[in-house]
Amino acid sequence: MVQCWYMDDRQDDPQDNHLLKDVDTATLCDRTGVEVWHFQPDQILSDNECPALVKLKQDRGYTYEDVIKVEPSMEKYDEKLKMFFTEHTHSDEEIRLVLEGAGFFDVRDCDDKWMRIHVFPGDLLILPAGMYHRFIPDKQNFILAKRFFVGEPVWTPINRPNGDTHPSRTAYIKKLYHND
Repeated sequence: MVQCWYMDDRQDDPQDNHLLKDVDTATLCDRTGVEVWHFQPDQILSDNECPALVKLKQDRGYTYEDVIKVEPSMEKYDEKLKMFFTEHTHSDEEIRLVLEGAGFFDVRDCDDKWMRIHVFPGDLLILPAGMYHRFIPDKQNFILAKRFFVGEPVWTPINRPNGDTHPSRTAYIKKLYHND
């Protein structure tokens, strides 16, 4: 299941844990707006999806999904890792359900401090639109995940600081700080 912590300031290997201080998922959600779900891995890999996942997809309007596999054999692996690990935001939510492997989602809290989320099979994260984040697989160098979208997929990263004035960022900040 999801593990999360505040990160130290070391700039060495991004696939290290960089553990500074553990936090619980309630603190993570409160300080970032990230939503965390967990499903039994055997239920999400079967042809018959678990009812809770089906309901979540219906309730949130996720009408499109695909699968992404991040591993060293993928085309331009090093370039992809650089892109994933560059701090960015999106105009839509980023939804990932881990099927196999593991990785780190780093997100900025309301004080602009990095929090690291270690995800494993069965973990589903919903990162709010407008939230700065980055991703890297852990030391296993492998993750297989489903991506969910409302309508046609839009996956355009808006790197920092260009995202600072984007409408999704403005709405995210307003909601996070003012509970709107």
